[in-house]
Amino acid sequence: MPEVKFRVDQSRLFAEQEVLGHNRWHPDVPPVATVRPGEEFRLECREWFDGAIRNDDSADDVRDCDFTQVHKLSGPIAVEGAEPGDLLMVDIVDLGPVPQEKGPVAGQGWGYTGIFARENGGGFLTDHFPGAYKAVWDFRGQTATSRHIPGVSFVGIAHPGLMGTAPSAELLARWNKREGDLIATDPSRVPPLALPPTAENAVLGSLSGAEFERAAQEAARTAPPRENGGNQDIKNLSRGSRVFYPVFVPGAKLSVGDLHFSQGDGEITFCGAIEMGGYIDLHVDVIKGGMEAYGVETPVFIPGRVEPRYSEYLAFAGLSVTESGEQRYLDSHLAYQRACLNAINYLTKFGYTPEQAYLFLGAAPIEGRFSGVVDIPNSCATVYIPTEVFDFDPRPSAGPPKRVDRGQCAVSSR
Repeated sequence: MPEVKFRVDQSRLFAEQEVLGHNRWHPDVPPVATVRPGEEFRLECREWFDGAIRNDDSADDVRDCDFTQVHKLSGPIAVEGAEPGDLLMVDIVDLGPVPQEKGPVAGQGWGYTGIFARENGGGFLTDHFPGAYKAVWDFRGQTATSRHIPGVSFVGIAHPGLMGTAPSAELLARWNKREGDLIATDPSRVPPLALPPTAENAVLGSLSGAEFERAAQEAARTAPPRENGGNQDIKNLSRGSRVFYPVFVPGAKLSVGDLHFSQGDGEITFCGAIEMGGYIDLHVDVIKGGMEAYGVETPVFIPGRVEPRYSEYLAFAGLSVTESGEQRYLDSHLAYQRACLNAINYLTKFGYTPEQAYLFLGAAPIEGRFSGVVDIPNSCATVYIPTEVFDFDPRPSAGPPKRVDRGQCAVSSR
């Protein structure tokens, strides 16, 4: 096993760990360890909501979760010799749930998928699903099953939802300016257009006193992906993947968190992957001057080759036309929403509730594709569902679909 550079005691809250990580992006967060180019090392990770989501049949915890707490990041890790303008080459050697453990925290033999309530972040289809829901998944090797979504079993593609380097002070200021300008266009919107900096529940490593107070007012929330990588939620970024991250500060300051057991393209419920704590083994190297040499401004990826070998799919198309019939011009975001809604409606014909189908699309290794983005006025997006994950044949046939009572996902008390 590689040397552990960041340890997590899963029985303790993130802020109570022996060495503190962070949950905001800021260039002044001190590194917790330093590695050399060519070194392989392990980071242990807390699940992104710090154990707030429980293995039970109520979604009250998803409804009431506090977004100022996330994400729980392990790091930063400084890399010797890395300087602004370089590329940090990161190989994902291995990752998985908490090894050889069973317990009350996600990653200890189980994980969860949630639909956030509209007033608490919402999701890709929040207009259709404004309430809070949850599905708990049990792990057996690489396979996930759920008592809340019976009839499906699939091999997950474990990956880090969030990994990135620290921003420079200039880049951080640029983030805050452009996102603040967006918020100002509709400051009362629910859910909000962006999440501004807030000192509430900020964790900034070993920063303290006046340094902490200043940084907490500036530090960027970790919810969106940005030029440093961050919360990109790329399901194929698994074992064997190589990522080239821009370096903006001395040492690069690499951080990782938000591990997923599985996810569908888009992580459409927002808490759409199967969330877990666990570990990740990384190997790093540095390409000097790589940002300018290769014209890189955002991360570049070489995906791994460990995806499940599903060979048969049922695909659903969506167009850039609203449900009321309004034509939109090449709106791929809308087209993917419509494809997802078409898939959800289809799965209800076999007895799933719409909420179960929505959670399934977020957690299972579905493939989302932009199938046509040039044929005016309709963009076309598609959702590919592997048919082998069901214990029944979901394909259309001469007879009607066989509807079976499949229970209900976890719901909130109001």
